[in-house]
Amino acid sequence: MNKIFIYAVPFVAGVAAMLTGCSKGMTVKVTNELSFDRDGEMVELSLEDVKGRVGDQFRIVDAADNEVLYQITYDNKVIFRASVPADTTVAYTLLQGVPEAVDTVAVGYYYEHRQDDIAWENDKAAYRAYGPGTQRRGERVYGYDVFTKSVDYPVVDHRYQLELDPANWERPNALRKEGRHQEADSLVDLFSYHVDHGNGMDVYTVGPTLGGGASALMVDSALVYPYAYKEYEILDNGPLRFTVRMVYNPMAVGADSAVVETRLISLDAGSHLNRTELVYDGLTKSAPIATGIVVHKQNPDGYDWNKDCSMISYADSTDNTRKDNGVIYIGAVVPEGYGNARMLPFTEPAGDALGHVIAESVYNPGGKYVYYWGSGWSKGGVDSYKDWTDYLADFSSRVKNPLTVTID
Repeated sequence: MNKIFIYAVPFVAGVAAMLTGCSKGMTVKVTNELSFDRDGEMVELSLEDVKGRVGDQFRIVDAADNEVLYQITYDNKVIFRASVPADTTVAYTLLQGVPEAVDTVAVGYYYEHRQDDIAWENDKAAYRAYGPGTQRRGERVYGYDVFTKSVDYPVVDHRYQLELDPANWERPNALRKEGRHQEADSLVDLFSYHVDHGNGMDVYTVGPTLGGGASALMVDSALVYPYAYKEYEILDNGPLRFTVRMVYNPMAVGADSAVVETRLISLDAGSHLNRTELVYDGLTKSAPIATGIVVHKQNPDGYDWNKDCSMISYADSTDNTRKDNGVIYIGAVVPEGYGNARMLPFTEPAGDALGHVIAESVYNPGGKYVYYWGSGWSKGGVDSYKDWTDYLADFSSRVKNPLTVTID
């Protein structure tokens, strides 16, 4: 398993003890005002404030003196996971010293040899966004893909390595040339990421849709897609948070001919949902925006929404229900609320896709649209659709009522 050291400084026990002993430290009090426990939720501190109190190199410990692992993010924050019971305040202490190594939980990569995919994951789920290589092949894909997971350590890069290794394809391709397709398929199943090898797989279909929770501007109730991203930058790559910025090609939205979408996506350890911030440059008038989940014919009525909890949800039966692939639960939360939720059908079915369940809001020029989207799996710790919608409702409450952080 990958480990990341927060600072690459040799450990000297005596020096570390001396520094800790001389430091007056910094106490961070985290308060949960909700009526349910909040386990492993991310807390953010200003790196400048931390350095001003404890210096450049520090440790974080809880009330029992257990070390708490942390990450410094691209935007100069110190993030760590706090566990706070209902209606309780918990204290954490920052002290000078050398931190322990951190197991990588949230991580992602760019895959040039798989049509410029960007794929990322944490301990709960994994996701993919499609790149310009896909578009150059003439494929129209827009929304987010979902890779199921049933383990709490990174596996997606290994899946790609197996899938993209030319040596693995030599024998199956030779068999297909001989017309021995069944034998070839059996060999492909040994390494394909479309087969569960004990940690999950890719059995979700996106196509020209919003997939597992993308958003799009609307013109006359029609979704406007820029399709694959144009350029990207991975800003955080673990151990506790993955962040990527993607910029899309200009598109026409009403009278505006060159609207450019920028997405900032981050996935934290312990969370099923990605935080996503959207900005549309070049838009001169307010426009409807829809956050949506594609609805497939395998479960045409499996969607729902709850306006009070600012959420939409869907139970996807996967692209091959006969293979017992489980159920992929998809959801999105719009913390500021949305104006309307509905099923938006296609005029004509697109493959297995019938339309989208959408939450409609309004995007104002110069603003930001922030929402959360993600997934769970019936074979990966989410046992039922009710468990999933309960998770989404609790998540909505947590986002709307963030942990209160005070510094002594």
